[in-house]
Amino acid sequence: MLLVNKNAVIYGAAGAIGSAVAQKFAREGARVFLAGRNLAALDAVAKEIGAAGGVVETAVVDALDEDAVEAHADEVVRTAGSLDISLNAISVSQHGIQGTPLMHLSLRNFQLPVNTYATSHFLTMRAAARRMVPQGSGVVLTLTALPGRLSAPFVGGMAPSWAGIEAMTRILSAEVGQFGVRVVCLRPDGLPETATIGVVYSQHARTIGITVEEYQNMIDGLTHRKRAGKLAEVADVAAFMASDQASIMTGTVVNMSGGSTAD
Repeated sequence: MLLVNKNAVIYGAAGAIGSAVAQKFAREGARVFLAGRNLAALDAVAKEIGAAGGVVETAVVDALDEDAVEAHADEVVRTAGSLDISLNAISVSQHGIQGTPLMHLSLRNFQLPVNTYATSHFLTMRAAARRMVPQGSGVVLTLTALPGRLSAPFVGGMAPSWAGIEAMTRILSAEVGQFGVRVVCLRPDGLPETATIGVVYSQHARTIGITVEEYQNMIDGLTHRKRAGKLAEVADVAAFMASDQASIMTGTVVNMSGGSTAD
């Protein structure tokens, strides 16, 4: 197993990506700490992990609350002895966020993802680094999406949000790499298994005047494999990147676009 004796914190762990990665981490031997704002949803994920033999704990943590993030990180270290992996997989509701041209987008809907993602990732990355640097090891994983790299239309504040996360990934890696801490960004493309992408694709499809199915086919056609990625594939890559087998990789983005773009 890839992550034996590793303690992993996943923020937004009740979401589609967060829960898939948490379950994969647990199967690979990690002790997982699920953090989020909805305890019932976190407990549902924890129940599945526990039923499969994984070691898991849950905590209500608002990843936009500086004191809550710091207190939870301290608790993880007190409980488990170290904080070895951190992944921020939070999300915001996409209703009114994508699918609207910038010139018609409200300031509020532009600012929401920019402020939310930048603040949350800063707080969780900082909390992880503060605990990993003294122990001389650790992996901080961030999460973005393809529009952070492309000049795609109708993505509003999401594209600058993702681009900012990728920039913070590089900055933090440059600062903490010498202390044995790696920082890597995961960049999957649209994942049809998630409820979020259903909302996003419907808004884009409506804006350009095609059906959701036609929009999905258009996006799939841009990939070399002519299909969208899967949650399980993202989780597999996340587990590898968090493992010692990926020890050479830091300060970079893992491109999971299926070939639709190249870095």
